[in-house]
Amino acid sequence: MAVTDEAIGKIKEMIVSGALRPGDRLPKEADLAAELGLSRNSLREAVKALSLLNILDVRQGDGTYVSSLDPPLLLEAVSFVLDFHQDDQALQALKVRGILEPAATALAAERIDEEEIRELGALLDRLGEAPSLEQLVASDLEFHRRIASASGIPLLCSLLDSISGATVRARLWRGITEETAVARTLSEHRAILDALAARDARTAEAWATIHISNVVRWLDSVL
Repeated sequence: MAVTDEAIGKIKEMIVSGALRPGDRLPKEADLAAELGLSRNSLREAVKALSLLNILDVRQGDGTYVSSLDPPLLLEAVSFVLDFHQDDQALQALKVRGILEPAATALAAERIDEEEIRELGALLDRLGEAPSLEQLVASDLEFHRRIASASGIPLLCSLLDSISGATVRARLWRGITEETAVARTLSEHRAILDALAARDARTAEAWATIHISNVVRWLDSVL
């Protein structure tokens, strides 16, 4: 394992230094192993590991390439791990979201344009006052995804997207067991939107914090 870790580190360094760029094809296995001072077996294991993380793309009959390294692609591994979450891990995911999402919402308040605000309003209008739980959760995911996108930081948006998927079951569970959850969620979404429309970053951040804290507090109390 230590030898494989060394091989992974050397390939990573080639990518970080720019010796290998997104879309580049890696040298032949024998040549690369000799260049890096590695055994072909350790190099092969390193390539397998990095392909699982979507850093490398192994194409049968064609060779091995550096992937696009786009954040959504690299964060698929995070989403995969979170798909197997237990309830305590869902709570951790929500707490991380509680750190990142208010910051994203504050940034969005400074950068969001009028069309994006109208689209958010239309999203909430389509939901109505008495949506099903499935409709509410789907709308909630889309609402926050659009706000994160408006922050102007693609990596932050991708991180939140990866984390949010792990909290869906908790949101559905809350909607079933907490009588006021639906009305409260709708009200908090409107408050966030009003703050965004007013370009009030501090208020938008505060409402996003309250919105997620309510879910965290509920889940913490029932675990």
